[in-house]
Amino acid sequence: MYNRMGGFGGGNMQNLMRQAQKMQEQMQKQMAEADEKLKNTTLTATSGGGMVEVSITGDKHVTEVKIKPEVVDPDDVEMLQDLVVAATNEAISKAVALEKELKGGMPGGMF
Repeated sequence: MYNRMGGFGGGNMQNLMRQAQKMQEQMQKQMAEADEKLKNTTLTATSGGGMVEVSITGDKHVTEVKIKPEVVDPDDVEMLQDLVVAATNEAISKAVALEKELKGGMPGGMF
């Protein structure tokens, strides 16, 4: 096991380091691909039976909010606010689930 050059199989250590570097490069490539897919995926959630719809990218940027006119009641702004919050939170939950699906199995404990 111990070689005469004062180390423990130097060639094996170099091979191990190369393999680790290659694995790290592959992981970085997979992460970049997952990030790109998240950025280019749109998720949509609704609340109030479809009265409010929020679209969000997989990397959690809100891209669109649609509100049906019949839900707009000047005497009940709080309800509209609650519907927007509910739809936004549901869209974010979908984005988090997608991110875990894409990145969760990657080595290194990213999630």
